[in-house]
Amino acid sequence: MSGADETGAGETSPRKTRPSLLESLRSPERTVTTEIAASLPHGLRVSTAYAWRFVVIAVAAGILIWIVIQLKLLVVPLLVAILVTALLWPGFTWLLRHRVPRWLAIVISVVGTFAVIGGLLWLVVWQISREWRDVQARTLESVQQLRQYLIDGPLHLTEAQIDTMLSQAWTFVQQQAELLWSGALAIGSTVGHVATGAVLSLFILLCTLADGAGIWRWVVRLFPRRARADVDGAGRAGWATVVTYARTQLLVATIDAIGIGLGAFLLGVPLAIPIGVLVFLGAFVPFVGAIVTGSLAVFLALVYNGPWIALWMLVVVLGVQQLEGHVLQPLLMGSAVKVHPLAVVLVVAGGAMIAGIPGALFAVPLAAFINVVAVYLSHRHRGGTAPPRSPDLIWSTVPRSRRTPA
Repeated sequence: MSGADETGAGETSPRKTRPSLLESLRSPERTVTTEIAASLPHGLRVSTAYAWRFVVIAVAAGILIWIVIQLKLLVVPLLVAILVTALLWPGFTWLLRHRVPRWLAIVISVVGTFAVIGGLLWLVVWQISREWRDVQARTLESVQQLRQYLIDGPLHLTEAQIDTMLSQAWTFVQQQAELLWSGALAIGSTVGHVATGAVLSLFILLCTLADGAGIWRWVVRLFPRRARADVDGAGRAGWATVVTYARTQLLVATIDAIGIGLGAFLLGVPLAIPIGVLVFLGAFVPFVGAIVTGSLAVFLALVYNGPWIALWMLVVVLGVQQLEGHVLQPLLMGSAVKVHPLAVVLVVAGGAMIAGIPGALFAVPLAAFINVVAVYLSHRHRGGTAPPRSPDLIWSTVPRSRRTPA
């Protein structure tokens, strides 16, 4: 009987049941496993765990990018206003620290910005209207010299062949112009969209200068109470990096514009002021903008002044970029956003592929902000209290060491 009882007890003993999905979700210590999952290699299970999390992040990022593209008429003016605010922030806060009323500081900052932009545009229009006929005549003369070189040079082309190539090139330009014109007509209200975006950017700029701290406090209150301190610290760290980036790019753009524009003027290249303005605007797209606008100056020197002046113009462009990158920035900046060149190239290229010119313009500051915020939150999650160290960041704000009096 005892054996039967033992046997019966063994048969009726309760079996270990697998927890249900609901119980596993309620208890984070429990996981739902299967016999197949238990037999899989550990490396494969880790890889699949990373894979489905990566898929979720990619889907979320894709949805966010799609929403931004759909709302581009609102997002682009918002980003423009934020970037302009970052450019004006050092001077604006300097006025506030010197007890200038906020409303007067806003007027000085905004009106001063419009005055600088208006002055640059006036200089551009003035020099173009003054030198355009001479540039046009010299361009036609250079084209005629190139035509004669193609006939008498080693290629020995005939006039009929040159005329055929020019005709094909002109047809291609006309086709592209028709495509651009039809695209503009299909958009319909492109000018209206630009005007609306400019007004919206100005309104957002005034709001951020007038009550940026209040807007940020409202944003922080949208998060749970336990997360507000981390969100506030991460946002402030990201904003400090964006402000430093904007100040850095403004200095870089100014140095590039003065150096290349002055070099073009001394070498006798026409339209030196428009070249400087284009270089100034293009420098806000890191690396790519300065290279494109500098190459335009070299091309203009080649057409108008000949190959030797174009060669010296190329030396000036390369020399100015090397000077501001390796000498002037470390000496003149109180702090600098150190950006890895590979990160800049990849981010700018990706932004241009996703959103064209606005994507290339805003890619680096957005990536800098996201990088600093992510590293800050990760550092706080690991229990750190101090800000993350600069080696942990691709974009890092590095304060200048100051000498303290003995």
